[in-house]
Amino acid sequence: MSPRRLLNRLYYFTVEDEGILAEAFPRFETESFCVAYKVVGTDDVFVATAETKDAMDRQDLTYNLLGEEDSARLILLHNQQSKEELGEYEDALKALALAHRAIAMACVGVNGDRDLGLTAGGARDYTYFTAPAGHTFIWRLFSSRKDAAAFLERRQPGDKKMLEWAESLPLASANELKSFQ
Repeated sequence: MSPRRLLNRLYYFTVEDEGILAEAFPRFETESFCVAYKVVGTDDVFVATAETKDAMDRQDLTYNLLGEEDSARLILLHNQQSKEELGEYEDALKALALAHRAIAMACVGVNGDRDLGLTAGGARDYTYFTAPAGHTFIWRLFSSRKDAAAFLERRQPGDKKMLEWAESLPLASANELKSFQ
């Protein structure tokens, strides 16, 4: 892990015209993995990784920085395959979670798997991330410790490690995240 990844933050920002993001991103260096996700429930707030913010700054992209979150407060639960294929994309995954106002995500499989643990919340509780290797991983979003514990208990009854993971989430709920609605 590079030293700069240790202090990564996730940044909330707005732009005057969303079109400038579509124009600017292709100009970013090919060795950078830059993402910006629109925050669910907002008209114009985006969240981006530190790597993306650095690329935007190098390109003199005009944006209004609203705030930041410590990426260490957002937690991911990988399966073996997602850990192998997405290890380099932790911050992008955490930005995706933050854009959905989630405090954690658990990988529940890849596109095409039959049992993803769908619950009453339905599709709004899930998102996806396609790895450069081509697999599209399906993620369950959690807005609270309680939500994570309940889902994991249903999905893997009696698995103490899963329950410990849920109970160890740094944030109790999404209410502890910054809000720009």
